[in-house]
Amino acid sequence: MEVKMNSGSSPKETLGSVRETLSDGTFANPAYKGIGYFLRDLFFFGVAITLLWHIDTWYLLPFLWFFAGMTIAALFVVGHDCAHEALFENRFLRYWIGQIAMLPSLHAYNQWAYGHNRIHHGHTIKRQGDFVWHPATAEEYAKFGIFKKMMHRFFWSAWGGGFYYMIEVWLKGMVFFTAPLKEAGRDKWIMLSFAFISSGLVFYFGGSANGVFDAGAGFWMFTKVCLVPFIAWNYFMGITVYVHHIHSEIPWKTKDEWTPFYGQMKGTINYHIHPVMNFFFHNIFIHMPHHVHMKIPFYNLKRALNEIKAVYGDHVLERDTIFGDYFKSTSLCKVIDSETGKWMTYREARNVANDTTDADDEELEIIPA
Repeated sequence: MEVKMNSGSSPKETLGSVRETLSDGTFANPAYKGIGYFLRDLFFFGVAITLLWHIDTWYLLPFLWFFAGMTIAALFVVGHDCAHEALFENRFLRYWIGQIAMLPSLHAYNQWAYGHNRIHHGHTIKRQGDFVWHPATAEEYAKFGIFKKMMHRFFWSAWGGGFYYMIEVWLKGMVFFTAPLKEAGRDKWIMLSFAFISSGLVFYFGGSANGVFDAGAGFWMFTKVCLVPFIAWNYFMGITVYVHHIHSEIPWKTKDEWTPFYGQMKGTINYHIHPVMNFFFHNIFIHMPHHVHMKIPFYNLKRALNEIKAVYGDHVLERDTIFGDYFKSTSLCKVIDSETGKWMTYREARNVANDTTDADDEELEIIPA
């Protein structure tokens, strides 16, 4: 493996310099590999749906819902890499495999790519830039109404990651919003058509056993086969995106402070996860190389990480405690300091607000009448 070494003792802290460490082989993406992963993931998704259709045993269903959510995640990563032009050179393969791979997660291919590629990757952990898990400042939170505060506390808790993604990213960004691209509107129509037709078919045939239609049975089949796996997928996705970019030691920067190097290198964590989980998540938790260059196919991310570490090892963040970090971060990372961008708990933010109020009162007291 050829690794491009930096001749200087202190490598430049620019995104372009990091990209120069990547070898040509890291970007190799033969079509057979991408097609093979896609067919493999499609097979396991089909197995999960078939099992859910035929099994009603209560103690097996949670495992099957978990499995189904994982297979949806696997297909989504394939679609994700297609949208980044990482998985195929051929435009036709990129679009149609990406489109099909994203349908189980109900994501419109170009609609999703518009926000993800341009905004999230272009402004990672930049305040007033990145829209995914964007933090509120202590002052902004203090001005929230009671309902908005309740929603914020739920979304930023350990139990709210899935519903945050479902509401703030999927519902608002994928359903209510339409990107200013003609391809986005077309793909959104394809996605919504798939959602309504597939749900309707599951409801109808699920309730048509023995030639007599039973709406209750149809609704249960829809819940079992469609709804709960979709919720499980949203939790997988919400938690995944959260741990990639939210950590108590990673402040969010303002536009003036932020640099592409900081956002992609310092604002992105690499997690080494169990091989069984990685079988479905396709190395996406080795996430920093993906942010350094979006066209690295997922099966080459570990290679890319080693190449970057050879030069920029001191800047690479690696962890193997994903769930421990998630629960720790959801305890500590609630709002940010408006001046430093550092994370605070609600109690710390309240204390800062009280100190500011006391200081303002003291200033008023010393003003002569």
